[in-house]
Amino acid sequence: MGEGGKLTASLSNPTRRTASLVLLSVTLVWGATFIWMKQALNALESELELYGTVPIVAFLVGARFFIAMVLLLTFFSNARSAVKEKELWRGGVLLGGLMLVGFVTQMVALEEINPSTSAFLTSLYVVMTAMLSVRMTQHPPRATLYWGVFLATFGAGFIGGPPHLSWGWGEVVTVISAFFFALHIVFTQTLTKRLDPVGLSLTSFVVVSAGAWAIMLAASGEIWLMIPAVLTTKGVLLPLVLLGVGGSFFCLLALNMFQRHMHPVQAAIIYAFEPVWATVYGLSLGLVPWTWWILVGGSVLLCGNLLVELTTPQDEATKENP
Repeated sequence: MGEGGKLTASLSNPTRRTASLVLLSVTLVWGATFIWMKQALNALESELELYGTVPIVAFLVGARFFIAMVLLLTFFSNARSAVKEKELWRGGVLLGGLMLVGFVTQMVALEEINPSTSAFLTSLYVVMTAMLSVRMTQHPPRATLYWGVFLATFGAGFIGGPPHLSWGWGEVVTVISAFFFALHIVFTQTLTKRLDPVGLSLTSFVVVSAGAWAIMLAASGEIWLMIPAVLTTKGVLLPLVLLGVGGSFFCLLALNMFQRHMHPVQAAIIYAFEPVWATVYGLSLGLVPWTWWILVGGSVLLCGNLLVELTTPQDEATKENP
């Protein structure tokens, strides 16, 4: 079956069509989270110097997932029963741990790079997801996977224009966070097929919030001064609430509920729209200066992501996920 035929067959499935639209809406919100995180960090410039980057970032991550946890307990009765299920806690520890590392490293690095660059580098998880899926299903890597990695890396490297070839620590840490997000996508696919997505969302939110605040406690002995200072700083509270409600509660709950209807690589390629929205938002707010290299770098990166998806054999796309 040709690529057009595969797409038509995919869209003819109402569940898959709904899942595609929901995950596309997730990318719209995720693109904005880069702006919200950057706005919060910009507002906390003096606090970051006074208390340190790690404890403040850990507090923000913990707070946004605490907000999501409260909303989940409030609006979903089956979420409350999840606290009694050991299997849901095992899954929550795995997914929550992967998210914790991903979000903390991403936000720490965001202090050093602009939102669109962070979004584009984070989008490398699309290619990484494809490679992990192949690895975990014991399929030999295809040549197109390597070409996808090359194109995505080239696109990310040239977003700021040539010769943007030597990355700083912020870019490197962001790529590391992308790897953990890729792991999260792959394991989400496995766990949500056999466990309640709502209960799994709750336990993972608890793990991320508790883990982030544990990092905060370990990194700072002045949290009783730091927390009030952070929350009362102008320009922090609104982005934090938006991160909790939109970025964590809506996006991750939707991901857990609908990604299971698709192959992880098919879902990941939809997530590739995230950096596009982030760049659009950044340009509209004046946070990112326009250059043609944004278009060139972004196009090449997306081509690399699309190459991986469009050359996935039919039998591999429909095979039982890892």
